[in-house]
Amino acid sequence: MSNNTENNTAESSTVPEITLKDFSNILQIIDVASRRGAFEGKELSSVGSLRDRVEAFLVYHAPKQEQANASEGDTANQEDPQPDLVDGPADQ
Repeated sequence: MSNNTENNTAESSTVPEITLKDFSNILQIIDVASRRGAFEGKELSSVGSLRDRVEAFLVYHAPKQEQANASEGDTANQEDPQPDLVDGPADQ
């Protein structure tokens, strides 16, 4: 019985985590919900404000190495379509 108590204590003491990927997913959810008309007009300013704050957080905390690699890749492959676009096919 004491073994079971120790397991419950260990599980309950874990610290919840949220990652930059989670924040990126939040932005995508807001964008999709907005496109689908999930928000009423009076809610748009607060939803937009939250989206702006989350995006600013992501930009500020994004790993610097990834930003440098991304900008180098963007200039080197300007004509290549981006494979992760969801809205439609890329112009070629």
